Amino acid sequence: MSNILVAYFSASGVTSKLAEKLSKAVEGDLFEIKPEIPYTAADLNWMDKNSRSSIEMRNKESRPAVANKINCMEQYDKIYIGFPIWWYIAPTIINTFLEQYDLTGKKIIPFATSGGSGMGNTNAELADSCRGAILKEGRCFSADISAEELKTWGSSF
Repeated sequence: MSNILVAYFSASGVTSKLAEKLSKAVEGDLFEIKPEIPYTAADLNWMDKNSRSSIEMRNKESRPAVANKINCMEQYDKIYIGFPIWWYIAPTIINTFLEQYDLTGKKIIPFATSGGSGMGNTNAELADSCRGAILKEGRCFSADISAEELKTWGSSF
């Protein structure tokens, strides 16, 4: 059993590819964060102010339900948490995931994919969901980053 977890939410598949590559690079267990109600293409239409994702991201208290849970979170010391950047921060389902667990003393390392923006205000928005943890500065990656680059970055924590 590994003490490293790579957990991720992927709306379109881009983040899942990055997470798989990262989990191999850091030799960590891989876990997909699945929404209880899967997102449809219409839900993800950020140009529609009434789409599900737009409504969730406007409401800082939004906590979309997660369909699956890790039963042995206590074994992990280092948790890489991956997601697409939505509105310059992590999707609120990431807050839901993190808030399910006692993260005291664990290192939380965000990583993200984006269509063009950086990490924005991600760490500030995740801080309350990581109480007791050591929240590291995250980084945005392009989907074509090499495994070697990911290994170098991942081993710096």
